[in-house]
Amino acid sequence: MIRMTDAAEREFIAQAQAGDHRAFAALVREYQDRVFRFILRLIGVRDEAMDLTQETFMKAHQALPGWRPEAQFRTWLFSIAHYAALDVLRRRQRIEFVSATDLAAGDDGYDTPDPARQPDQRLADRQSIELLERTLQELPAEHREILLLREIEDMSYDEIATTLGIAEGTVKSRLARARSAALAGYQRHTGEHRDE
Repeated sequence: MIRMTDAAEREFIAQAQAGDHRAFAALVREYQDRVFRFILRLIGVRDEAMDLTQETFMKAHQALPGWRPEAQFRTWLFSIAHYAALDVLRRRQRIEFVSATDLAAGDDGYDTPDPARQPDQRLADRQSIELLERTLQELPAEHREILLLREIEDMSYDEIATTLGIAEGTVKSRLARARSAALAGYQRHTGEHRDE
């Protein structure tokens, strides 16, 4: 998918702030899949994730006239999604994670195994992905969320700090703990242990 340029995004934002609904629809098209996948991976229920994605964009539309360009649009939008998902998780008092196999094909943010590869290698790739998904499922929501923002959404430490409303130092330490926990979980599942 071709992403909108920064200049085009700024233009659409300015038009949407002025009341142009088509410009806001272009912003929705640009971000809706990413916001949906982020929320789905956090709460694990497709219907709820669809509702929260819609709610995120409704809140963004309502608040857009007050949005200022000092805040990056993407981090502002993901911050709205973060708090919406957090509310659901708090209400549930339990955390779930959706596996890659539960996501629609091509909708999971991962590259599927290359069909030209040998069947045994494709099976090994799929097993590795499923094992990674299981490992991620076991992580606390704050670790899973920070890994998704950094590794899947490719946000900088500053962007993650803004999105989650925490200090950049907290982002770095939480990310280090999340990576360490993910690696330990993966090694536990594979029986592989490395001395550090």
